[in-house]
Amino acid sequence: MCSKDPRPIFGLVDVNSFYCSCERIFRPELRHRPVVVLSNSDGCIVARTNEAKALGLKMGDPYFKVRNFLEQNGVAVFSSNYTLYGELSHRVGVAIASLVPEWERYSIDELFVKLDGLPEPIIDVGRAIQARVLQWTALPVGVGIGHTKTLAKAAQHASKVWREKTGGVVDLRKPDAVEWLLRRMPVDEVWGIGSRMRDNLARDGITTAWELSQADARAMGRKYSVVLERTIRELQGESCMDLEQTVAPKQTICSSKMFGQRVHTLQGLQEALATYIHRAAEKLRLQRSLCGAMRIGIQTSFHGDGPKYANAATCIPAYPTDDVRQLTKYALQAAEQIYRPGFAYSKAEVLLLDLRKRGEYTQDLFSPSQPERSDALMATMDKINRRWGHDCLRTAAVPLTPDWGMRRALLSPSYMTSWDQLWKVQCR
Repeated sequence: MCSKDPRPIFGLVDVNSFYCSCERIFRPELRHRPVVVLSNSDGCIVARTNEAKALGLKMGDPYFKVRNFLEQNGVAVFSSNYTLYGELSHRVGVAIASLVPEWERYSIDELFVKLDGLPEPIIDVGRAIQARVLQWTALPVGVGIGHTKTLAKAAQHASKVWREKTGGVVDLRKPDAVEWLLRRMPVDEVWGIGSRMRDNLARDGITTAWELSQADARAMGRKYSVVLERTIRELQGESCMDLEQTVAPKQTICSSKMFGQRVHTLQGLQEALATYIHRAAEKLRLQRSLCGAMRIGIQTSFHGDGPKYANAATCIPAYPTDDVRQLTKYALQAAEQIYRPGFAYSKAEVLLLDLRKRGEYTQDLFSPSQPERSDALMATMDKINRRWGHDCLRTAAVPLTPDWGMRRALLSPSYMTSWDQLWKVQCR
């Protein structure tokens, strides 16, 4: 490969079967057994190992429907352990950052990296990343390399499909390699092409990534969207997306989950709302925003024969705030207004609205603003929770062990973040 090519070099690092691989680290006897991980409240399958895929298990299969099949075929089943996955995701990032000049987290199990200026052959850098992540975290990763983010994503796809031949690292910078792969790649495997766009492109006679790359980018952009135009240009080797060094602040923050058990009382709903506000307020303070409005909602399940009910209320704090005490107070008052007895509630939701970045909005001269003592208290609470766990300090309305908590009957221990659940090794 010519080292004088002025185009940037991107890599995409992806952990193979991330959730399942995290579970296997501390259960080595599962290395060659099929493993699946379930969604919130053990609802459906959201992650599978290759062995589980070979059994015909699909993403989204409801657990209650395939439970007997899983038991009959010796499939190891886990509830989602987001504490464990988050900690290992962080460690993967640390390992990768030790080898590359720039990187961007794309998702919990994927990171884009910039490889410009590193010595050739760049594929050796990919293998070094692979080896270091394995050494530091025991997680297997694939690495795709290309002149654009979209081609790096395609290369990473190839590293999974042809893992034995490639060793999990694919360099997709040579034109003949790009053509070879894109001709064999269905168009809906291209990053950003969903099922609806796939069907639209099929009507235009485009079914492969190669055919899409040969389309007129400007004309397709006018016909469909600027996003598709950008995708085509990236497939053609023109970089249209750089690494995002900072994450844009969210315009809304939502915290919502289905209950593990139906809730019948106002107190139970208020406990759930207080818990969700605790999480949402942490995110709010993390991006240094204040909340100017909040919407809370409750609902029953709309399946089955029981009575149905859903309602919501919007709260306007006296001043924009990130103080969890104030937000909780307004939410509990609103819950009293919309609660109706006699229903089996299945879900509650908190939505923080009208988010304002600190220092970037004009305060009303005649309206109160959040007092400095609230800022100091929230900063202290966040510092303690970062050190000892995000539930160490919380409002009194948040229960320690709620009856309505998310159902996670198959949850693995928090091996890396809880003293009483550390991995134990017995010596004989």
